[in-house]
Amino acid sequence: MNGCANAGPTLLAAELIARVIAQLPLDPRGLHGLGHWARVLDNGLRLARITGADTRVVELFALFHDSRRLNENADPEHGPRGALLAEQLRGSDFSLADPPFALLLAACQLHTVAPTFDNVTVQTCFDADRLDLARTGRIVDPHRLCTEAAKDSRMIEWATRQSLEGIVPDNPLGQALRALPICGESR
Repeated sequence: MNGCANAGPTLLAAELIARVIAQLPLDPRGLHGLGHWARVLDNGLRLARITGADTRVVELFALFHDSRRLNENADPEHGPRGALLAEQLRGSDFSLADPPFALLLAACQLHTVAPTFDNVTVQTCFDADRLDLARTGRIVDPHRLCTEAAKDSRMIEWATRQSLEGIVPDNPLGQALRALPICGESR
């Protein structure tokens, strides 16, 4: 599929983002914080233009996938906890029909344990996260990516540069990071 399905208005309302940040166990400026989430969103939307992934799922995945990490190291249950948070906020903070919501849950629950998945939207979510691995000192391995779009050497090179340089994209998650008070500053 070559178009971007469901490229309507964003589900990432400022109120939803603020609610997720308020319960974040980690420093929102940390390795798995908002800078990473913003790059995952950028990566995912860029890939979705090629893969046809559901951008609503990609957006929500970027927000929830690491939202319940307890530490910056090994935390194998963080994905399922992020999916649980999405379940708790669905209906009150955002709305998503059952079929795409099931894809969001699968993407969050499995993003660190499953090599791939049989749905292009979930694959796009996995790849969006994996393309930001350079920030951890790891090299992006095309054999561990799911979609041909992500395996493209130009995509890997672009995403690696963004990751290494700590680029914070100007999207709702990047804007939320920039809006956070500096330590000791009150807003």
